[in-house]
Amino acid sequence: MALWKPDPSFYPSPKMAMQAPPERHAYVAALNYGRNDQPDAICVVDLDESSDSYGTVLNKMDLPHVGDELHHFGWNACSSALCPFAPHPHLERRYLVVPGIRSSRLYIIDTKPDPTNPQITKVIEPEEVMAKSGYSRPHTVHCGPDAIYVSAMGTASGEDGPGGIFMLDHFSFEVKGPWEIDRGDQELAYDFWWHLAEDVLVSSEWAKPHQFENGLVPEDLLANKYGHRLHFWDLRKRKLAQTIDLGAEHQMVLELRPAHDPRKSYGFAGVVISTEDLSASIWVWHQKDGKWQMEKVITIPPVPVKEEQLPPALKPFAAVPPLVSDIDLSLDDRFLYVSCWGTGELLQYDVSDPFNPKLSGKVAIGGVVNKKAHPKSDSPLLGGPQMVEISRDGKRVYFTNSLYSSWDDQFYPDKMGGWMVKVNVDPDGGIALDPDFFVDFGETRVHQIRLEGGDASTDSFCYPS
Repeated sequence: MALWKPDPSFYPSPKMAMQAPPERHAYVAALNYGRNDQPDAICVVDLDESSDSYGTVLNKMDLPHVGDELHHFGWNACSSALCPFAPHPHLERRYLVVPGIRSSRLYIIDTKPDPTNPQITKVIEPEEVMAKSGYSRPHTVHCGPDAIYVSAMGTASGEDGPGGIFMLDHFSFEVKGPWEIDRGDQELAYDFWWHLAEDVLVSSEWAKPHQFENGLVPEDLLANKYGHRLHFWDLRKRKLAQTIDLGAEHQMVLELRPAHDPRKSYGFAGVVISTEDLSASIWVWHQKDGKWQMEKVITIPPVPVKEEQLPPALKPFAAVPPLVSDIDLSLDDRFLYVSCWGTGELLQYDVSDPFNPKLSGKVAIGGVVNKKAHPKSDSPLLGGPQMVEISRDGKRVYFTNSLYSSWDDQFYPDKMGGWMVKVNVDPDGGIALDPDFFVDFGETRVHQIRLEGGDASTDSFCYPS
């Protein structure tokens, strides 16, 4: 009789995951929206430092359709499969669930038997997604213990309805339906995460499709019509329990990063821009007296710049806002990485005390004005630190430069190409660009990164370190 064992990339605790072998390759979403004859692709990048092909694209798997605009894809299964209340230990971290935010299409991509040569095993067409979930514009994928969760920005029937979350079956990838039973007054959607041990899901707010698909709408931004709230849900009952408004000026509450240790009930949220002073900010959510609270713990100011140096979208402000577009938290909950896509900086904060972060490292590359080159590149770079991914052991950080095609063109109108870089981490704090790792994707832009075997923004853990 065969002995069933959990996938070796599943770990009960964050500390055990940090002892995992180093990643050997990355899967990277490559975007060609606007190039009418070019589909998006999933690229496989060699991360094995002992390999002759280190830092190159090993394989490029073109998708069968044009115009998907791939976004925040994820694994079908992860360490949450070991959680005791909904165990699925015989799932495999095998399939990538890849959403097209423009097409509302989902691809199921098999990374076995050859992880460097992934293949499409199923396509869920937009008509099926919308008919079964009630949603459109799928955005973020997370592997939960009981299902695959997918956030969506719009409804199937139009743009006036609320965005939210729908679920896929772990095994068949069938669309199970919408997740919410009672959403209260929640209307805007974006990211979501959870505290599994407390049966709490947290969700953030970006915008409705007409506010992002053709670019940032300045009038809506200045009128504070983008998202500025955080929602706390009863995960088991699928009901909205509490909403916190950060203040209407805090526009676009995007990425959420809860503490990985299940004994900790706090997390970090990034805010793209304040309409009062163009600053970006990082907030901490936590519990006090049975209620959730939010505190702003980091403020990142804009950089004054002469009007003639700015793209049209920023000329009226005579400054470059940081435009914090992603944040990521190391598995030991010690370092928070913050992407400043506008100013071209990746910031590292020591958040051992989450209420008193300390800036511990910084690298500069790209940026609206500076366009700072990489040591291995010989020309100014467009774009800036955007999607960030941290290795499980916390020693390496990777990031790409594209935010969203129409927004790229607004803030970097010279038509950016795509690039991916690596940052090496000092265990005591401090970061530096790896001078030998620079992946140039040419005209193809790149967004989300997933690392072999898991990474710091993939897995949830139900056992403490």
